[in-house]
This record gives sequence, C-alpha cells and structure tokens, in this order.
Amino acid sequence: MDFTFTEEQQAAVEAARAVFADVAPDGVPSPALTPGAVADDFDRPLWARLAGSDLLSLVLAEEHGGAGLDTIALCLVLREAAKVLARVPLLEHCATAMAVQAHGSPELAAALLPGAGSGRIVLTAAAHGRSGHDPAELAVTARRDGEAWILDGTQTAVPWAQSADWIAVPAHTGEGEAVLAFVPRPAEGLALAEQVSTNGERLAELALDGVRVAPTHLIGDPVAWERLRQLLATGTCALALGLGEGVLAMTSQYTSKREQFGFPVATFQAVAVQAADRYIDLRAMEVTLWQAAWRLDAATGGAGGPLPSSGDVAVAKIWASEGVRRVVQTAQHLHGGFGADTDYPLHRYHAWAKQLELQLGPAAAHEEALGDLLAAHPLA
Repeated sequence: MDFTFTEEQQAAVEAARAVFADVAPDGVPSPALTPGAVADDFDRPLWARLAGSDLLSLVLAEEHGGAGLDTIALCLVLREAAKVLARVPLLEHCATAMAVQAHGSPELAAALLPGAGSGRIVLTAAAHGRSGHDPAELAVTARRDGEAWILDGTQTAVPWAQSADWIAVPAHTGEGEAVLAFVPRPAEGLALAEQVSTNGERLAELALDGVRVAPTHLIGDPVAWERLRQLLATGTCALALGLGEGVLAMTSQYTSKREQFGFPVATFQAVAVQAADRYIDLRAMEVTLWQAAWRLDAATGGAGGPLPSSGDVAVAKIWASEGVRRVVQTAQHLHGGFGADTDYPLHRYHAWAKQLELQLGPAAAHEEALGDLLAAHPLA
C-alpha cells in the first residue's frame, strides 16, 4: 500500500505552511477569559492570503479557476491550519464548494464557485440539525410552491453563519428524500440567533420561516447532502489530527526543557511512555483519516469496496474523537500547572479539541453505526 502523496498534494502542503507560518494561536483574546465570542468575525487577512495562494480554489476544477485537487489535498491543508488554530471557515467553505461542483446545476456552480475560489463569496453549511444529535436533514422541511421551494425549521450551531454569504441547508421533503438548499444570508424569513462555541467562536442558530429558494439554488439529489456530511466529518478529523500534532510538539519541547532532579522530565520513563502512547494515537488518527479521504474520492470515481465510504468515515471519527481528547489531556498532565496558564497557548488547544470532539460526536455512536454497516454488508 502506497501512502506517498502526489507532487500536487505536497505542493499544497508547502503553500499552506507558508501561509500559516506567521499565524499566532493567541491572536485573539483567550476563550477562558472572554464571556462571549473571542471576535466578531473570522481572520479576514488570513482569508485573503489563502485566496492569494490559491488554497481556497484548491479543490475546484480548472473551469472554475481551481487546481482540481482532491479530498486528501484539502485534508492536508486543514491539518496545517489546525496546528496554528487558524480562525477561518476553510473546511465548511471548501466542502460546500465541492458539493456544489459535484452535484449542483450549472447555474448554481456559475453563481457560487468562481467567487468561492477567489474568496469573495464565503460558504458555510448547517450540519448539526436542531439539537446536534438528530440528523440535520430532519430539522428543516422543504415543500414545493410552484417552481420554488419553501423552507421551514431550525438548524443549530452553524459555524461562521454571521459572516457567510451563502449557507447550505439540508432539508427533507416529507417523502423520505433529503435535499440541499443554498440560502443567502440576508434571505427573507431567515433569522440568526447568536451562539458561542466551546473555543469561543461565533456560531448561529438558523430559524427558517417560509424561506423561499429558487429551483436553481436547490440540489435534489440526496447523494449531495450525504457527500457533504461525509466531507465535513472527514475534514473535522483532519483538524483533530493537526491540532493533536501541534499539541504533542508543544509537549515535546516543554518536557525537553523542564528539569526535575537535574534532568529533563522527557527522560523519565513515565513521561516518555505517555508521550509514546499519544504518538500512537496520532498515527492511528492519521492512517484512518487518509483511508476515509481516499474512499470519498474513490467512491465519487465509481470505485467500490466491501463497505460504503461511510464505514471508513466512521472509523476515522472513532479514532479522532477519542484520540484528540487523549492527546490534550496528556499534554495538560505533562505540562503540570503551566498548562493551565492563560498566557500559554495550551489551554486554547484544549478548548479547540473539546469543540472538535463535540462536533465529531461520541466514539460509541460511530461504533454502533459501523456495526450496523457490517451487519448490512457481510464481508465475504
């Protein structure tokens, strides 16, 4: 099995590292010391640099001004973004653009993708439903009204909704079908209520009351929402991996300099064993991430497998949800009281890790979903 990345994918990583090199994780107030959101908007200067480096158009086809790369390339860039806690809607924006490109009408693609690739249009997605537990497509109803569609319902915890230009909203038609509607932020009947994430970023509850959507702004193929959901989940696993790698690097540097009894604490067996266990967690998170990302692209290309791609995504989510929690907990333990110092960035990584863990959901739920898939698709 060859895990070597292509030259184009490696070039994307190099470009991302150059863009994120000057990003400071403590560029905004600490979420531990801020009662509300740490900032009113995402990092617009960083967003402009991402656009200028063609990283926002990375996964778009050449006809839309992009490089035509794949999910693996996006996850490689997301991993670099998480190492510095980059405050940009990179995952939601690119995943939504990929869904439009793969399943949207030519009119929708022409309206959104050129602007999305240049950063002029910001996209996000409502993926958490009404409560964060039930399927997101069940939280909103979509009914026909002539040629248009009418949306009613509520979606919670929508990232960057106040700053986005378009929001992808999954909905159900009442006939067991999931559709994906694209709603402009100032749409009539759309109301945003302020919410704040665990890591201090702005979220929004979307209340849709008779929001009218043109037929060209709705994707009726249920595969579109399923693919977007899996892209968002896999990208979140990439963020968890990058964050974990950043935290383990911080821990290595600290324990190499911190001395007890005249020796660096990194030389103590108990410290080394705990760090090694977390390194194993990160390698498991990495291999399951690349498997899930590869399967998403392979499934789009028609390649099959013993299980649907959702099985690979479930495995990646199991490792990411448990792994990122274990990594930051061990890092806090090995830093001692210094890890809780709000002048040191580790507590910020802990808050982001908890937010990612909440987004991914409990590992037990993904294990149950994986068990259902195995029962429905017996392996020969």
